[in-house]
Amino acid sequence: MITTALDDPTSDLEIFSKEVLATLIKDNLPPTPNNFALYFDRLLEEKSASLRKQIKEILELEESNDDEKSIELERRLKEGFSSIKNVLQVSATLYKNMNLMTKVLENSKTELTKNPEQKSAILTVTALDKDIDKLNAILKKQIAHMKHLYGETATIVKNVENETVFDNRYGIHNKRFLLLKLEQEINLVVEFKHKSSFLSIELADSLKKAMDSEKSLFLVTRTIARLLMKTSRRSDIVAHYGDGVFMMILKHTNIDSAKKAAERLFELIDSSNFFLAEQEVHLKSAIGVAEVLPSFSPEEIIVHALDAMKASGADDSIPYVVHNA
Repeated sequence: MITTALDDPTSDLEIFSKEVLATLIKDNLPPTPNNFALYFDRLLEEKSASLRKQIKEILELEESNDDEKSIELERRLKEGFSSIKNVLQVSATLYKNMNLMTKVLENSKTELTKNPEQKSAILTVTALDKDIDKLNAILKKQIAHMKHLYGETATIVKNVENETVFDNRYGIHNKRFLLLKLEQEINLVVEFKHKSSFLSIELADSLKKAMDSEKSLFLVTRTIARLLMKTSRRSDIVAHYGDGVFMMILKHTNIDSAKKAAERLFELIDSSNFFLAEQEVHLKSAIGVAEVLPSFSPEEIIVHALDAMKASGADDSIPYVVHNA
């Protein structure tokens, strides 16, 4: 009997994928693409460093840039709106200058009428005044039309911002996406009875107080965002909640595994340095850990993680604090 590749996997990736599928079935979970990806990442963490490196190299070859493209599209849309606003402002300035020129001509005409011998000059100024009036009337209509277009564009941009799922400043997901995914994860926990956890991360209070400007604080905070993206699994949700606070949904991760993840994250940040001009900044973080429990709403789980994070921030030596529900 001739066996197929699926029946008798030969490569390390095929063997590992078959193990993932078998584990899914054993845990009584439907082998959907989403569940497969979750278990793929979770089980890969338990494998040897060489196998993790080998498989990650394969995954990088097929990695999609859809998120980066969406962020760039949103950024360009906002830049386009800003350009339209600038055009409107320049047009309004032009209209004001034309009105000023009209007043100057009127004053000149008044002065010339006091000298009858300047008849030819008066005729010239009068003709020029009429031409400028016509131009003003045209500009006024065009500016009114541009204001209308500007209003429509502003509404479109606002609608896009209301639907956007990315934070352009930090290059990660935003609060809206976080709440949506957290609610979905709560429903999945109810449905399949698995464990998931939630992290809240920010710069330590001592480090925030040491920053001498908003720009410096933003640059250091953005470094934290990049470290989170670098260390997170593909199945994890990383988002900016607001005011420099980042949050992570750790799917299919019990509280003990979440503690280990928080400790690894703390050590990574703690061992990282950031150069601000010629000053070397030693990064420090505050991390809160909470369990995703169906008995709590997304907002309540977020508050749990925030409370734990604030408790962690009171002492730089504490890697993380776990909220006890």
